[in-house]
This record gives sequence, structure tokens and C-alpha cells, in this order.
Amino acid sequence: SPAVTPALRNRLMEAAIAGAKSVDYLSAGTIEFLLDENGEFYFMEMNTRIQVEHPVTEMVTNADLVKFQILAAMGQPLGLPNNEVTLAGHAIECRINAEDPEKNFLPTPGRISELHFPGGPGIRVDSHIFAGYHIPPNYDSLIAKLIAYGRDREEALARMRRALNEMVIEGIATTISVHKKILNHPEFIAGKATTAFLAQFMK
Repeated sequence: SPAVTPALRNRLMEAAIAGAKSVDYLSAGTIEFLLDENGEFYFMEMNTRIQVEHPVTEMVTNADLVKFQILAAMGQPLGLPNNEVTLAGHAIECRINAEDPEKNFLPTPGRISELHFPGGPGIRVDSHIFAGYHIPPNYDSLIAKLIAYGRDREEALARMRRALNEMVIEGIATTISVHKKILNHPEFIAGKATTAFLAQFMK
């Protein structure tokens, strides 16, 4: 998040570690906070599992979180010097859902008639779909995660815009089009988006 300074990040990490230790938690997990306009943060929830957004963390830390979760469950050390994870660069993830943004994000199960995933430096796609795949109506509408990594936010945004323009999923409606618009919105580019951003943007 461009709103999080190094000093604030340290405070967030200290609070997250203290929270996990207070309940003797030992596994992969994510503690989420809300940040107000004054720089104060508030605990929101803890997800005791690997997050949908875990590729963002993996890209900026070069760490395999799923491997770490398995090692922790086995009681094995993570193999990190001084148990420290270092951050470098910036990463963004777009959830590609089988939903129609023009119809209030109505799910769009059906057959994928054509598919092309983007590639290139800093681009990662996590997905299970293929051309001819039938998206069932029974499950979550998430069909792919598109992740872009760069040396900084500007480069990550540029790579994500290119990747979204190259991504082709035909036969169903997806959220690709709305991601393209959001990534070109001045408020999002400036890092000023709040929890109210999407509702206002969709109007």
C-alpha cells in the first residue's frame, strides 16, 4: 500500500506478531487492519489460512508462503537468515472473476471459448482455466489471479496495464474491463483510494 510508510509497516508487523503470539498461533495467516486518514490503524480480522492475495507477498519477498506453511506444520525451521523476510519492489494483484461489471457483478458461468494469458517480466498468472473450460455456477467466481511486479509502484502499474490489455478470455463476461479502468483512474494512481472508492467509481 502506498499509504504505508516504513515506520507504519513496522508498527503493523509488531501488532500482527503480538496478536498471533497471544493465541499461540503457528501457521500461515493474515491479520488485516483498517487505516484512517490520521495514520491510525485498527484491527479488522485474522484469516488463519493462505490468502487469495498471497502472490503479492511472494513477489515482494521472494518467499514461498505455501512451503513455509508446510514447514511450520512439520515443526521445521523456515530456513531464513535470522528468521527475517526482506521486502523489495512493488506488486499488484487483479482478481479476474467470471462476473459482469455492467450487471452489478452478476456471476457469468459458462464455457470459455478462447483464452490467452499474458507473460513477460514481472507477470504471474495463477489459474486453473483453459480454452473449452466450463465455469460451473456452484463455486466462487474467481477464475484467475493476475499479478504484476515492478521495482516500484509505477513500474508495477505499467506492467499490469499491459498484461490486462494482453489477457483474452472470451465466451463469458469478466472483470478485466473494470480493472483496466481502475488502474487508469487518477485517484487510484495517486494511491488515494479508500474503502469507499469502488462504490463511488461504479456510479
